[in-house]
Amino acid sequence: MSMYPLRRNRRLRTSEVVRSLVRETIMSPNDFLVPLFVVEGKGVKEEIASMPNYYRFSLDLLEKEVKELWKMGLKSVLLFVKVPDNLKDNSGTEALNAEGLMQRAIKTVKNATPEMLVMTDVALDPYSSFGHDGVVADGKIINDDTTAILAEMSLSHAKAGADFLAPSDMMDGRIFEIRSLLEDEGFHDTGIMSYSAKYASAFYGPFRDALDSAPGFGDKKTYQMDPANREEAIRETLMDIEEGADIVMVKPGLCYLDIVRDIKEAVHVPVAVYQVSGEYAMIKAASEKGWLDHDAVMMEQLTAIKRAGANMIASYFAKDAVKLLS
Repeated sequence: MSMYPLRRNRRLRTSEVVRSLVRETIMSPNDFLVPLFVVEGKGVKEEIASMPNYYRFSLDLLEKEVKELWKMGLKSVLLFVKVPDNLKDNSGTEALNAEGLMQRAIKTVKNATPEMLVMTDVALDPYSSFGHDGVVADGKIINDDTTAILAEMSLSHAKAGADFLAPSDMMDGRIFEIRSLLEDEGFHDTGIMSYSAKYASAFYGPFRDALDSAPGFGDKKTYQMDPANREEAIRETLMDIEEGADIVMVKPGLCYLDIVRDIKEAVHVPVAVYQVSGEYAMIKAASEKGWLDHDAVMMEQLTAIKRAGANMIASYFAKDAVKLLS
């Protein structure tokens, strides 16, 4: 007699109760980092054209937003700032301003919701007159001059009250520079979430609209990773951990789930995944046309990212997802 009738896998799918009992991947509000875009001004809540239903906030409305997030059970935010053009230069001078927009945004969030975990974007592109993540000389991005500035920027964020710094620039050695300066200055408890495997992806388009930070010339392929590479991602990530990263990140999400799994199996620190603006925009556009079920596809993608090995997901869908989960 064959084994077949004794072993019927469908028994574990007979009802929602059974399915939920044996479900392997469970989403919760604790899984999310909420990216927030901050601008100067008062009473500003501007929708981003290529990211429907996602906004830039001035500090007064940022305060309102983080209080709402906290009530929903969303406890971690990732801050990005849109810097006025007149404050941009080639060495990110404004990034080190103790009264800069990022520094004020950190304080605003901490005053409004003291327990909210505040993570900050550390990179030169929002501050760069060239729109690049580093100092530019003769058309090249200069690595070591950049990492020195990134370390100072990180220290400035830590002094303002940031809990975690999130360097998104992909310069070599920047984690070591940042960690060393933080230790020297006594910020032993300030964490680093490193964008360790950040690919030179075409999925970042809408984000660059959101911050007006597209590169002014060329592209970012000399520092962000080649989408064709896999081994390199593990090498990058292991180096960041050696240099002092507490959390490592893969970016973007859906097209890189093999990398997420590879890294999850190679490291023993938490792994973050950034579901990026292009991934958000595609679901929004297709569902507006009636071609896809927005909520079902959103949850399927988020579940897939977690299933692949993400301990946390930075996502513009965080609020939508949490509403469904509750």
